[in-house]
Amino acid sequence: MVDFSTVLQRADDETLQVLIDREAVQILNAIDPNYIRPKNLRKILVNIHDRTELLRHKPTRNEIFSLLRPKQAKNLLIHLGVADDDAYSSLNKLSIRKNSKKEELLFQFFGVEVTKIEEFSEQPSKKNLTPEYGLFKHQREAATKVKEIIFHGELRRVLLHMPTGSGKTRTSMNIISDYLRNTEPAVVVWLAYSEELCEQAATEFEESWGLLGNRPLDVFRFWGSQNIDIEDVKDGVVVSSLSKMYNTTNNGLYFIGQLGSKTKLVIFDEAHQSIAPTFKHVLNSLLVHSTEIGLIGLSATPGRSWNDVEEDLKLSEFYHKQKVTLDVDGYDNPVNFLVDQEYLADANYTKVKVDTDLSLTNQERDEIQNLLDIPGSVLSKLATNVQRNLVIISKLRQLIKRHKRILFFATNVDHSTLMAKVLQAIGIKAYSITSNTPNSSRKRWIEEFKSEDPSPIILCNYGVLTTGFDAPKTSAAIIARPTKSLVLYSQMVGRAIRGKKAGGNKKAEILTVIDTTLPGFSNVAEAFTNWEDVWDDN
Repeated sequence: MVDFSTVLQRADDETLQVLIDREAVQILNAIDPNYIRPKNLRKILVNIHDRTELLRHKPTRNEIFSLLRPKQAKNLLIHLGVADDDAYSSLNKLSIRKNSKKEELLFQFFGVEVTKIEEFSEQPSKKNLTPEYGLFKHQREAATKVKEIIFHGELRRVLLHMPTGSGKTRTSMNIISDYLRNTEPAVVVWLAYSEELCEQAATEFEESWGLLGNRPLDVFRFWGSQNIDIEDVKDGVVVSSLSKMYNTTNNGLYFIGQLGSKTKLVIFDEAHQSIAPTFKHVLNSLLVHSTEIGLIGLSATPGRSWNDVEEDLKLSEFYHKQKVTLDVDGYDNPVNFLVDQEYLADANYTKVKVDTDLSLTNQERDEIQNLLDIPGSVLSKLATNVQRNLVIISKLRQLIKRHKRILFFATNVDHSTLMAKVLQAIGIKAYSITSNTPNSSRKRWIEEFKSEDPSPIILCNYGVLTTGFDAPKTSAAIIARPTKSLVLYSQMVGRAIRGKKAGGNKKAEILTVIDTTLPGFSNVAEAFTNWEDVWDDN
């Protein structure tokens, strides 16, 4: 073993010029002869040339061999496994391939760290690229149709109708990003019902714009205790809860008027709520400033109800009967296509019939018959029915053997809490999330439910996880909340039917508690085409 720097100190002017490059020495001499003094040349040699490079290049390597003491040259031959009496001659004749064992021994002898030079790899003539925030073909086709209406349409309102779990949000973010890339400056307003939906939208846009955007812009969070200065809103996305936006109108119309004057595009999540009086007021306040402001409604269920055609017709007319839906050749219902292609899980729907034998008053019977949904007094009776709850617990205990993440949609708030307590008491990890749950607990339990923890978890809830809740690994759900609303039922089912291509599961189980004396549903596929007649121009 020798010290490489010590060996170089023995080099005379002639050797240094060879090692560095005679042409470079000539230029240095022409500039100033002081630059070619041995001390300076050795400094240049060490700073400019990599030691592995000097030893790999045969001419410079042989010059370095010539600087070795006789004993060092002989030791090097031995180290390399070469037997010869004429050490210098043998070393000069050596052929040493890159990255070979002999090269490794050579570097080792001079105390030089091995540097492997990466071989140039010619790229193939064809390379398939996958975008980080791309869309599936059916999503791209839907997005193209929406953009045609929003960018070029005479009436710039459209409802994007995509089944639950098919990527409405991701498709929308691509549309928004495309719009913002082509419009500068521009303000887009995203309206959602709950704070959870708002945060989901804000976070999703941040991710999408980070990959698809073409300039810096702002994301404004406007819900709960968060406020914004309207003068700061110039270019970007305002994500707002409907209640927050509506409450601003109670304090005057300046804020929403200023926001509307800057807005180019409005997105209304869960668009079946668009024509509810308070929400319609918010939309009209934003859209009144120009007919060129675009409005995109998002929904898996483009109707307000199941059997109130008049209400559903109002929704259709509000969007000028312009609806973009998934249209797949060979399929009457795109839900079946999405299942076949594993965008949605292949769900096994099971009816759990329970004869609750409710003692209903005449008023409750009339309300069940005439109201839009099941009255609260009836739900309360169901929630405390011991026989019904025992059946539900039994089904949950069976599911926990086959699934790691299960959602339980309770009959009311108290029912959610009750069932979580019972499940915990019998050794099953379960939490209850309702409108009464503190935000800190809600966030912690949802994060645990979404985590990779292998322990089975049941998330009991009422009224807060029906929309926007994104936990793709959820593979089972029990719906114990009777409803006459096909909209609500399909939203509950949608939380558990994300397919493998969307990060979910190949199979899913949906158990629907059927109280024999009450109306209800048992299959989400019927929801997709339920309202087609009210959107038909004919």
